[in-house]
Amino acid sequence: MKLAAIDIGSNAARLLISEASPNNAGKMDFTKVNLVRVPLRLGFDVFATQMISEKRATCLIDTIRAYKLLLDVYEVKYLKACATSAMRDAQNGMAILSEVKEQTGIDIKIISGQEEASFIYENHVAEQLDSSKSYLYIDVGGGSTELTFFSKKELIFKESFNIGTIRLLHNQVADGSWQQMKDFLKNNLRGVGPVVAIGSGGNINKVFSLSKRKEGKPLSLDTLKDYYKEFSSFSVEERIHIYNLREDRADVIVPALQIYINVMRWADTPEIFVPKIGLADGLIHALHAEIAAATARL
Repeated sequence: MKLAAIDIGSNAARLLISEASPNNAGKMDFTKVNLVRVPLRLGFDVFATQMISEKRATCLIDTIRAYKLLLDVYEVKYLKACATSAMRDAQNGMAILSEVKEQTGIDIKIISGQEEASFIYENHVAEQLDSSKSYLYIDVGGGSTELTFFSKKELIFKESFNIGTIRLLHNQVADGSWQQMKDFLKNNLRGVGPVVAIGSGGNINKVFSLSKRKEGKPLSLDTLKDYYKEFSSFSVEERIHIYNLREDRADVIVPALQIYINVMRWADTPEIFVPKIGLADGLIHALHAEIAAATARL
């Protein structure tokens, strides 16, 4: 069964197409068939003016039109499409998504920060790890950061903060927002014992790739601090050439590391696992669960 997810983020729009099939143990495996990413950078408009410009709106519509063609070619029957922080803040977000639906037939839902955190949790990575430990999912995007805490096989909390890479680039994250996140973590993680971090998002995946770590091995907090210091010493143009980064990654990778480092410090966790998951993966898992539930009712 082919499933697809569209994630309209503050920095980029992603289309993920996956094949869902049961393995020998009877559990579902999700194999990535195709992943397409277009750097629309909606947050650059929204976090400065609260509006999406006509130019970026046109690019969004063209992107979804292209995604629709791919969905048709791959014969995908099931799709879940969501938009996050930039669309939540854009005054003309709903109007643009109505235009998208009219022109492409694809219905994109604007989800809350809490819903975003829930979909990321749908990857259930922590459930496959040591059940005696506690795990903190950290998903850093262009407009927001989602934190989901999982302990003793139970979901303890999920919270979203308007602290994202593009907001930081625009100097639109007040000290009070950082303090709110710090206080939240300190208050909710008090006395829970050692916490292991699980990172998602394109930036932490890129850092993991650059680190040459083996799959399944964590990055240490000190390693992230070293990369933050190293990247910060170069201009965006220099980062593009030295690390072979796209421009839309080279500018946001430094503020992303700032967020991961702060969260890990406040959560008192010395290392972070990077299983290469993201919102689109969570949407795929949630979509499959919805289909299975609907089939069971028949």
